[in-house]
Amino acid sequence: MQTQTLAPDTAGLEIASALLASGGLVAFPTETVYGLGADATNDMAVARIFEAKGRPRFNPLIVHVDSVTTAKTLVQWTDTADRLAAAFWPGPLTLVLPLKANSPLSALVTADLPTLAVRVPEHPTARALLARFGGPVAAPSANPSGKISPTTAQHVAAGLTGRVDAILDDGPCDVGVESTILGLWETPILLRQGGLPQEAIETAVGAPLATHQADDKLTAPGQMLSHYAPGAKMRLNANKVDAGEALLGFGTVENATLNLSPAGDLTEAAANLFKHLHALDAQSPGTIAVSPIPNRGLGRAINDRLARAAAPRD
Repeated sequence: MQTQTLAPDTAGLEIASALLASGGLVAFPTETVYGLGADATNDMAVARIFEAKGRPRFNPLIVHVDSVTTAKTLVQWTDTADRLAAAFWPGPLTLVLPLKANSPLSALVTADLPTLAVRVPEHPTARALLARFGGPVAAPSANPSGKISPTTAQHVAAGLTGRVDAILDDGPCDVGVESTILGLWETPILLRQGGLPQEAIETAVGAPLATHQADDKLTAPGQMLSHYAPGAKMRLNANKVDAGEALLGFGTVENATLNLSPAGDLTEAAANLFKHLHALDAQSPGTIAVSPIPNRGLGRAINDRLARAAAPRD
């Protein structure tokens, strides 16, 4: 398969939309990471996502839509969802809600679960593509399953060239980690840390969130224990670098090969996380050592991704 790179202009968006409509795969930028998009109502197109990524079929997908109005046609909406969407959509928050009966979506999207993960992205190119396509787009991160997520078109090309029809290139992603996923059960539950800090959601709902535990049943994307992994081994909370290691630093640290944020800024660190992991992995170190990251705000999402990247692999 020939993979073409498209500019984020009118012509590029037209081609990308036509490819989606014909069952093709299009990688496109969001504010979080690049997504691998397919028509969420087309069984064959959605199956191609799993094939291209080597993704397990039991791992559900996030559906991207252009508006709250469209989201309401797919899921059973609630007052809490209304409040959260008003506060954080468009943006890096995914809501998991009961799927409506007679949904037009492919069953592959939800991995046969009775719920759907849905969000309205903020990135202008993503929004333009969704509006032009006019339907729901299933889009996990545009990388081989379990590997480092892509924050540039070049990352996508390195992992998926020849497996996707097109890459819509609009430069690097601003947030740099995937969306936060919130399950709206009787009590809202944080299913995945991400680009919207937990503290902001708790302020909006007026209560602490329950959290998904590692041994709980998989109910949303991004919950697999080993994920976001480079080829190199990972060593976390490193206060020094050993021989044969590359050091991914944070804050004021000596001998860092790359530094997520010399100023200790968690927003900058999140934006640089996957980019720096890609760059370090390309150097083929024996191990990537990582400085301690404060476990607050976006630091929670960074530590979540690092823990999954460092988890034992099959």
